[in-house]
This record gives sequence, structure tokens and C-alpha cells, in this order.
Amino acid sequence: MTLRAFLLAGSILCLPAMAAAEERPVVVELFTSQGCSSCPPANAFLNEMTKGRSDILPLAFHVTYWDRLGWKDPFSLEGATSRQDRYGRRFGDGSYTPEMVVDGGVGLVGSRRDEVNAAIDHAKRGQQTVAAVRVSKEDGTVRIHVGSGRGSGRVLLIGFDHEHTTQIGRGENGGRTLTEANVVRSIRSVAEWSGEATSITERFPLGDDVAVVIEAPDGTIVGAARLTGGLT
Repeated sequence: MTLRAFLLAGSILCLPAMAAAEERPVVVELFTSQGCSSCPPANAFLNEMTKGRSDILPLAFHVTYWDRLGWKDPFSLEGATSRQDRYGRRFGDGSYTPEMVVDGGVGLVGSRRDEVNAAIDHAKRGQQTVAAVRVSKEDGTVRIHVGSGRGSGRVLLIGFDHEHTTQIGRGENGGRTLTEANVVRSIRSVAEWSGEATSITERFPLGDDVAVVIEAPDGTIVGAARLTGGLT
């Protein structure tokens, strides 16, 4: 879906049945690789999003399909590749890097700041939130509470690291040192939500921090939260 089409679809997406339960961060997913020479500007853009912006939940998903081209990204994840493939089939534009997907609704070239910022602003105005999400940590486990609401979706548990700096030895970025923020280390589905308030306890995932996302059947993001407090 193009940005223009996404913006035009706003009046269709803002349905009363999906009215916002409360404010939540806009989820921005960057599909990237340390082996891609076009990715560092998008990585830098995402890094900036992580600095003091509670209105955005930025996540860097490192894909695997660059690993065979001279440099194996140590943070590449099959789950990232699969997730982007699903977006690519839905948007009709395949998989490429760097791609930013905003709230599961539109995919854009991640280094095109003006277009990405416009998509974020649009997502805020027409935000879909089916239920409040709360996340906490207790004795090495993650406690997730999803409130009652209207709609349905998968509850995804995402583990991510705050920051990594890597010296790149080979490939298109050979000789460079890259600093990357909010690097996703794990993603898994932990529940199906269908309107009833529910509490979930899961082992703490790989990663320094945790995000929880509710993904609607059509792939759009309709709920999100990040672990608050209790990080050790």
C-alpha cells in the first residue's frame, strides 16, 4: 500500500467498533540488516525515535536474507524475515531493506523521513486501539494484562535490546561501526484475544526489554505497550 492510499483509507479505518480505548504508542517496525549499505540512515532515524518519545514504540527487526551476501548479521532473526514477508504479501511490494512499517498499516522506505513522519502523524489521528495493555516484570516472568474491549487479535511478546554497537568486518558496510537501538531479539505469539479481559504470564524473552503488541486479523496493530519499571 502506498502512503497516499494509506492516507486516503483513513476514513475507512476509523470505525466506531474500533474506537480508541486509550492512547498508546504508534508501533514503528524497521526491517534492516547490517549487510545493507542503504540501511544506516534508516537505523539512525530509528535510533532518534528511541530518545524520549513515549508516543512511538520503535523496533528494529534484522532480517536474514542479507546474511549470505558477505556479512552475517549477529542479530538477524528468522522471525523478522517471516514477519516482513507477511507484510510484503499484504502490501504487494515484497521484502526490501530498509523498510519501516507504521502500525502494521503501511510500509515505507525507512530513510524517507518526511514520508515516515507523515504516516506516524496519520496513525496518531486515526489510531486503532481495541483494549488497554499493561506489562510488568515479576521474578523473571512477564505479566501481561489485556483489558476488555471490542475486536480480536494475536498477542505478541517481543524481546529487544536497548542498543548495540558493532564493527562490521565484511559486506557492503565493511569497515564501518554501526550503533543500532531497540534491536529485536525474539518475537512469539502468546495468546489469542477476543474481547475478554485476560492476564498472561510468560517467561522473560531474550532481550533487555519487552514490548507487547496486539495484531488484528488483518495485520494492523490495535494495541501496544512496553514494559514499565522493574527492569534489572
